[in-house]
Amino acid sequence: MTGHCLCGAVTVELAGAKDALEICQCAMCRRWGGAFFAALESESFTLGGEEAIAKYASSEWGERAFCSKCGTNIWWLFKPTGNRSFSAGLFDDAAHLAIEKEIFVDEGADWCRLKGEHIRKTGEEVITEAKAAGFTFD
Repeated sequence: MTGHCLCGAVTVELAGAKDALEICQCAMCRRWGGAFFAALESESFTLGGEEAIAKYASSEWGERAFCSKCGTNIWWLFKPTGNRSFSAGLFDDAAHLAIEKEIFVDEGADWCRLKGEHIRKTGEEVITEAKAAGFTFD
């Protein structure tokens, strides 16, 4: 699956992309993109135009990247594992993917409620599961 930012300076090619999206409704994602973050994960990826990518450490455990030329959101990185979730909007082929789960639903704006049957987890549930898996959030 291939995609690019609005101006085309950054390109992303995913290998083994998941066939469903994760939606994050947290306050940081809402502030970052204006609504929720529709995330697409893959087994591996290749980047083009890395010189145009700017990174922002939004927390001790998260990093956000965007195109420094047009501002398009590129990825959210979970620092403890190095896993990146790419913005689904980069990829035309992601337009018809289903939602696998929504996280931080307790922080979602009323005008961002999504229909459908999928897993919905609060922020507390997400953090509790991550801590149980051995991650720390200090």
